[in-house]
Amino acid sequence: MARTILITGASNGLGAALAEHYAAPEVHLALIGRDSTRLAQISASCSNLGAKVTSASLSVTDQKALKQWLDEFDQQYPIDLAIANAGVTSMLTAQGSGEELTAIEQVLDTNLYGVVYTLHPLIERMRSRKQGQLAMISSLAAWRGMPITPSYCASKAAIKAWGEALRGWLAPEGIKVNVVCPGFVKTELSDQFPGTRPTMISAKHAATLIAKGLERNQAVIAFPFPLTWGMWFVSVLPFPLASYFLGLFGYNRPRSPRKPK
Repeated sequence: MARTILITGASNGLGAALAEHYAAPEVHLALIGRDSTRLAQISASCSNLGAKVTSASLSVTDQKALKQWLDEFDQQYPIDLAIANAGVTSMLTAQGSGEELTAIEQVLDTNLYGVVYTLHPLIERMRSRKQGQLAMISSLAAWRGMPITPSYCASKAAIKAWGEALRGWLAPEGIKVNVVCPGFVKTELSDQFPGTRPTMISAKHAATLIAKGLERNQAVIAFPFPLTWGMWFVSVLPFPLASYFLGLFGYNRPRSPRKPK
């Protein structure tokens, strides 16, 4: 069955893994990323796997340029599945000082508004077709704020709430909406995280889990199970107890980011 799939943040990490997972004959991939060199490499890899690929070196924070590109592409190739994946992170410094305002703005612009700018133009188009699927990459960090990454947690929590609300609104109109809440996935983004990273999985494995969840139309696709259960647990605990458990994993105190291996 022919499908057209949009993926943002496709030039590296989870986005690249998702692109390669879905790459196959009769699949048209629309890949958006900021790193034009790596995006070209991923596009070539997906083409070799049999997919038709259209790529664009765009920032999801550029609302006007992104909307124009999406409108033109969707007009010619109606998008069946859109995965808003692009994201960045920020954290407290090792010295304990707070996030710079510019860093907070960058996180919210990319992680929150970037998702909105990606999916909002497609909502009315999919409503007119009475079909389509919108997926957004949130995080298990959305379930409970961690002191070392305030703006990242806030952005992912906002995505989760927005996605859950959209699902209730759009389901009667034939549009599927899914919120993806991964735990630690081995990417350049996770390498910046200074705390413990339990049950970390590869981007390829994460892409497989996400695709299976989207196929089943799960409302919230959260993984891996041990960390999902743990984050739910601390989210319902009294604040002092939750902070104690977060502290055991180094999520309360800022540390120097680890060096990528």
